[in-house]
Amino acid sequence: MQTTRPFSNLPRPADQHWDMVTGMHKPFFLWGLLLVLMGLSTYFLAVLLAIARLPFLIWHRELMVGPIEFLLWYSGIPSTFGVLLIAFDLFLLFPFKRRSSRCPERKDLHFNRFTVLLTAYNDEESIFEAVKDFQSHPLVRRVIVVSNNSRDHTEEHAREAGATVVNETMPGYGHCVYRCFEEALRYDDTTHVALCEGDRTFRAFDLDKFSAYLPHAEIINGTRIVEQLRAYNTQLSTFMYYGNFFAGKFLECKHLGQGTFTDVGATYKVIRRESLQRIMALLDPNVNLEFNCHFLDVALAHEFAVLECPVTFHQRVGVSKGGNANNLRALKVGCRMILGLCFGWKYLTKRGSSGRGGGSGPTSGEQDLEGSGGLPAGVSADGTAGRSKSATAND
Repeated sequence: MQTTRPFSNLPRPADQHWDMVTGMHKPFFLWGLLLVLMGLSTYFLAVLLAIARLPFLIWHRELMVGPIEFLLWYSGIPSTFGVLLIAFDLFLLFPFKRRSSRCPERKDLHFNRFTVLLTAYNDEESIFEAVKDFQSHPLVRRVIVVSNNSRDHTEEHAREAGATVVNETMPGYGHCVYRCFEEALRYDDTTHVALCEGDRTFRAFDLDKFSAYLPHAEIINGTRIVEQLRAYNTQLSTFMYYGNFFAGKFLECKHLGQGTFTDVGATYKVIRRESLQRIMALLDPNVNLEFNCHFLDVALAHEFAVLECPVTFHQRVGVSKGGNANNLRALKVGCRMILGLCFGWKYLTKRGSSGRGGGSGPTSGEQDLEGSGGLPAGVSADGTAGRSKSATAND
């Protein structure tokens, strides 16, 4: 039995003093990028004003000259400071951030099988086949379906397929996923947990890909941003595709040197059970549609080893009810992800006293969404909002 973690998420003693003195883990690159974007936005605003005044030059040659000159002059201030912050982070701090081996292989890591978690909300058309698909995979020990106040026959079909079924009633996608993790931690006979969806957008086949990455990371996040592995008729539109890629690069800039990231919205991921135990207390289940991005941000901030794995992405069965339902909703979710990455996830939740995880406060209660966007989540099956005893004991 191992007495030490295969991948440490704590600074080495020799680096702790350096961290405290310099604030090495501050996202200077991200802050610099924001300042550069602010300067560029100001500059282009001045250009747009200059174009708008062209039809009026005959009558008012001095129209808006003052404001345009002001914007052009002062647009250089945030841009200059931004470039300096980026250079400071990239050329001075970056070598110290890359403290671990590039290939942290651990061939001695024990692996047996997966506990698969499927989120579901009114997925009666797809849940039976989704459960059967994962159950048929030789590396899967069990399938747990977390229904989120489904009003159709989702739970019945999941049970018929042989899954363990629980229900959440507290609204919010974060509560849904958090409950999935709690249920997974009830079992100690599998070394890894696989989180997925019950709408057939992902397949058990990709667990073989995830398995190849297990010696290198604690968390392997699926990415849908591989054109050759994506069906043409998925709910992920071109706007969502590139918007998700942009958010992934935003996450990468914040945690410079810790990995390459292209997808912050994919639910499909594999987590070492012992790593899941450690991260549970750091998560805020009150974060709703943006929980997947929040999960990755928290993991990277605490130096968990995170990798991406390309997965196949199929057309969902049934109607999309999540953040990918339309481009407007996806834009809103994406903006909230950027807000959370820049200013903290507490601003996306209504604070109160939910008593779950590392956060506090009830969720908004207005969502009834599922999948990669968000769905109703809730309290435990006995009606309480607290964590399960077994999950608490394992933390």
